Amino acid sequence: MVNLLDPLIIKGLKLKNRLVMPPIGTDLATNKGEVTEKHLSSYEPRARGMGLVIVEHTYVDFGGRFTATQLGIHNDSLIPGLKKLVEVIHVSGAAAAIQLNHSGGKCVESVCGMQSVGPSSIKYWKEPTRGLDISEINDLVHKFGDGAARAVVAGFDAVEIHAAHGFLLNEFTSPLTNKRTDLYGGSLENRFRFALEVIREVRSRVGDNFPLLFRLGADDFTSGGLTITESKKIAPFIVEEGIDIMDISSGICGIYHPTNKKPGFFVQMAEEIKNVISAPVIGVGGITTVELANRFVCEEKVDLVAIGRALMKDPEWGVKAMKALK
Repeated sequence: MVNLLDPLIIKGLKLKNRLVMPPIGTDLATNKGEVTEKHLSSYEPRARGMGLVIVEHTYVDFGGRFTATQLGIHNDSLIPGLKKLVEVIHVSGAAAAIQLNHSGGKCVESVCGMQSVGPSSIKYWKEPTRGLDISEINDLVHKFGDGAARAVVAGFDAVEIHAAHGFLLNEFTSPLTNKRTDLYGGSLENRFRFALEVIREVRSRVGDNFPLLFRLGADDFTSGGLTITESKKIAPFIVEEGIDIMDISSGICGIYHPTNKKPGFFVQMAEEIKNVISAPVIGVGGITTVELANRFVCEEKVDLVAIGRALMKDPEWGVKAMKALK
């Protein structure tokens, strides 16, 4: 029986255990998106005990910047700082991934320097969003690829593509925010077209043997939005395009389940996705005890478990968890 302490090998990358630090924005960067000493001191203790650390969402284009102090990966000048961050995580004993993102309609002009963009011209968040034309979509596909290439140069072991929590790729996958009538709107296939193109581009830039993760907002939990039934239909195609690990969270509704407040509130959804794909799945959702995390893995509901807020509250959570299990 597999448990939380067992290693997992993904395309030659060995994770020493099944514990994951998920990408949680720290807002510790400079206003140029640079890694700071505060990043290093934040990640160093939290990486101990974890099998995989997924560094917080980074913007692949300045127009997709979420906050003024969000970490960036849109410029080659950021690579030296990212290298330092990778080194700190590796010294602490964990593998290092980084999440690529564009905040889409969640951007505000005072932060990203332009009107926010998305699939359609609607007011989805704080300010009206301008719908992207196809040439702009193509350009952003390449910028995701550029970000992935920088991650490889910086020494990251893996890259995660962010398509959850109401950000740009999720805005395309959700009928609530995607009102397009062209190849990028309407049907499930069309709504996921942008995300699948990003996966293909990223895969082409990092090579066949580099692990790729995909954070899927699998259910909007809102009437008229993306449903888990649809996500189960598209998940096999996402994996087929080159994804090695699926990281399952919610969609437009954000980072919390609107009704289920029990620890592991997204694990059932992750298990449903796990049942229709061959790739390992990460489960998440307010899990605070190592006993519960271990149970989810032992019962084969998920393959890895992400611990977020408990780890932010106690940087030694991973070390304590490993000792408790051993």
